[in-house]
Amino acid sequence: MTSSTPPAALPGSPYGGNGAGSGSVPPDHYAQSVNGATPSPAPRPSAGKALDEVHATAQRIAANVERVLVGKPDVVRIALVTLLAEGHLLVEDVPGVGKTSLAKALAKSIDCSVSRLQFTPDLLPSDVTGVSIFNRQTTNFEFRPGPVFSNIVVGDEINRASPKTQSALLECMEEHQVTVDGKTYRLESPFMVIATQNPIEMEGTYALPEAQRDRFTARVSIGYPDPNAELAMVDEHAGHDPLATLQPVSDAAQVRALVEAVRGVHMAPEIRRYAVELVSATRRLPEIRLGASPRSTLHLVRAARAQAALSGRDFVVPDDMHAVAVPVLAHRLVLTAEAQAARRSPADMIRGLLQRVPVPQGMDPSAQWASDMRGNRQ
Repeated sequence: MTSSTPPAALPGSPYGGNGAGSGSVPPDHYAQSVNGATPSPAPRPSAGKALDEVHATAQRIAANVERVLVGKPDVVRIALVTLLAEGHLLVEDVPGVGKTSLAKALAKSIDCSVSRLQFTPDLLPSDVTGVSIFNRQTTNFEFRPGPVFSNIVVGDEINRASPKTQSALLECMEEHQVTVDGKTYRLESPFMVIATQNPIEMEGTYALPEAQRDRFTARVSIGYPDPNAELAMVDEHAGHDPLATLQPVSDAAQVRALVEAVRGVHMAPEIRRYAVELVSATRRLPEIRLGASPRSTLHLVRAARAQAALSGRDFVVPDDMHAVAVPVLAHRLVLTAEAQAARRSPADMIRGLLQRVPVPQGMDPSAQWASDMRGNRQ
């Protein structure tokens, strides 16, 4: 049983219900239970308060960001999913649609350390990571941290820097550390890179290599607003900059607690197997020259857990996987020349796989969770 179109979000608001016990299993992808009723999960008592906090904080951050980015709740949702999944976000779109505004609004909504990098062709790797400077008074070299030593790093127009400068982000994005002159420095948690790039002005740019793109958990395209949203933006933003008055609604300690709560979201073996099948299917399509990596499987699982937590559930259902599959997987695929000539897109490939790969059926997530917990206690 599969859905005809992968949903942009679970039923209701982009952030689901209003508590840990309010989310019910969407009937779209689950077979009915033995007595014909849709399974109604019993929330974990220990997780209820943590999920309530995840949901409430996500709503506050989303409302704050949407004061700046008007009419794009799904884009804001993916940004929050990426934050809670301990990942990094690539925002790719045409000029003037709010790429940098989204990154700066999310950064300002969290009372964390924030740095901004304007990537240019003359930017050096040491301008990103930091450099050791000789101190004449102590006759020793002292390390001066670069902009990556922040909780949120906003990289504007990342594809305008040379490949050697782009590669300065590889270690910190994957391992949350920086190595300079043979010495390793740990980065603070949370740590998130939000990078923007323009896909059409390609003069003087360097395309991100596959290894760099694979380190971004998700990629989003904002797109043009609808006329009503654009009119509201004109009315509200023409006289002042909303970023100037934006105040934090969370802090680093709370974000760390939310990330910890998301790690505890239950994922049944069938759902984990479904994630592996989705990713491995990208490697067998004849239209794809390079499929998704094993790292993308981990990112997909983490993003699905974050999506479930935002929806007020302490377990993952297939719709959570469908809600994040395109942003998480599409930017990692490399199409063949024939597929590009036929104007096929990676997003279309992922949507097709969501319709063809069999969805787990006949399982009750709450019963599966209870069974797993009994096994852990034995």
